[in-house]
Amino acid sequence: MIVKNSIVELEITDISSDGNGVGRYEGMAIFVPQTAIGDKLLVKIVCVKKNYAYGIIDTIIVPSNDRIGVDCDVFGKCGGCSYRHISYKSELLVKDNIVKDAFTRIGKLNPAFTPILACNETENYRNKAQYPVAEVDGKAVCGFYSKRSHRVVPFTACKIQPCEFEKIVARIIDYVNDKNISVYNEQTNKGTLRHIYLRKGCYTHETMVCLVATRNISEEISDLCEMLVSEFLNIKSIVVNVNDKNTNAILGNKNYIACGMPYISDIMCGNKVLLSPNSFYQVNTKQAEKLYGIAKKFANITSDDTLLDLYCGAGTIGLSMAKHLKNLIGVDDVPQAIKNAEENAKLNSIDNAKFYCSDAGEFAENMLKQNKKIDVVIVNPPRKGCDMLTLNSISQIAPSRVVMVSCNPSTAARDCAILNTLGYKVEKVSPVDMFPRTVHVETVVQLVRKKPDTYIDITVDMDELDLTSSEAKATYDEIKDYIFDKHFVKVSSLYIAQIKQKHGIIERDCYNNSKKESPKQPQCPPEKVTLIEEALRHFKMIP
Repeated sequence: MIVKNSIVELEITDISSDGNGVGRYEGMAIFVPQTAIGDKLLVKIVCVKKNYAYGIIDTIIVPSNDRIGVDCDVFGKCGGCSYRHISYKSELLVKDNIVKDAFTRIGKLNPAFTPILACNETENYRNKAQYPVAEVDGKAVCGFYSKRSHRVVPFTACKIQPCEFEKIVARIIDYVNDKNISVYNEQTNKGTLRHIYLRKGCYTHETMVCLVATRNISEEISDLCEMLVSEFLNIKSIVVNVNDKNTNAILGNKNYIACGMPYISDIMCGNKVLLSPNSFYQVNTKQAEKLYGIAKKFANITSDDTLLDLYCGAGTIGLSMAKHLKNLIGVDDVPQAIKNAEENAKLNSIDNAKFYCSDAGEFAENMLKQNKKIDVVIVNPPRKGCDMLTLNSISQIAPSRVVMVSCNPSTAARDCAILNTLGYKVEKVSPVDMFPRTVHVETVVQLVRKKPDTYIDITVDMDELDLTSSEAKATYDEIKDYIFDKHFVKVSSLYIAQIKQKHGIIERDCYNNSKKESPKQPQCPPEKVTLIEEALRHFKMIP
């Protein structure tokens, strides 16, 4: 029996989606961080649950062939990287398997999987960093949060951040200590400086410094601004973001320009983009361009298409395709994101794009009510995935293609399984490594609307069969599918029954009609009357 603090011998046979090695002892799964497939270990059990346990390495008996030397002083303490102890080739294999497992085991789907897209640059690839600030021994320090905690691990020489960030942060911390600017304390909700937030344009190299504080300290840091812009020539913007809430959110809603511009610029897929502190922007620009290329290929867009981009953020995915579309519609529930998307469209002279601030599901439902024709939907949800309103609305809008871009393979597989029951086949899944050395992996999914049964039109001489036109009946499903195939519009059985009655077609026992004496039924709208009558003529049911 496994008990806390016991030592067990274990072989690691798998890696979980959160980066822990997995082995089995007496049938129980044991999760061990910083391990590799093939490791043979002595493991100290630190936590025992009903069906699984957690352990830490006590002794490496036989190391895995995947292991490499660790090149970071705070690996295992900082909550950022999880795979600095194994080769990049092994990391890619782990991530590839995580995506495949999610879709086959969780989603119970069997799509075609393309090999994971590796990242050419596994270090210094991030275009932003957010350093929490804390007080240690009476001095301000900054670094990164320890895994699953808000304990700050003092460290700035991060290998996946731009090299110059370390020097910029060092100057800021020295200034904070020299000027005795107080540091925010989460427990007491007192103090001033909360985070140091840096952004850098991948192609322009323009850099933004954003100090997140509980009040506007713009005037207090005038000397700091002068020093930073003189020493780091790429700094084009210094901003104070005010967040005075007792919250885990890093940024507040108010920005004050301390020096330079309110934004920096960069290039994404050939489009110029403006980045404010609150703008959403993929942190690995070059790899994001490759990801967008896969999404565009999966969307199979044409110049006649209207594309609906749900959870569009600053619009970068949709705008990368806009010049090849008839219309682009972007939707996000963050006002600042929509403002950025509109600015980015204008900046690049893209006049066929419109952006709306709305909940994705509610907007898609409204599009359905307006009977708007959408050819392609791209959906890029947060880690929690899509809600049922969004998924149902997508299926009712009935685009011929859906492309899902997801940062969480598990919720992507769940949502795609639901879309599969709603009439969409999952054709291809392409994993993309956007964040080397971390546990995260992006996934691009291609879904296509399942084709209804094929119908064959046969010309028949009705006189020879001695049938009236109303007796040459099509089923309700055949009428629905005919309209959907030709016009991409869904109609209900109730509406079909109403139009059949209008034309005097005898219904034997129409279960679609209300049995109440004074039913308040929705009436078929005029545009659908026309489509149903067209279908009835097609099936020779009315002249």
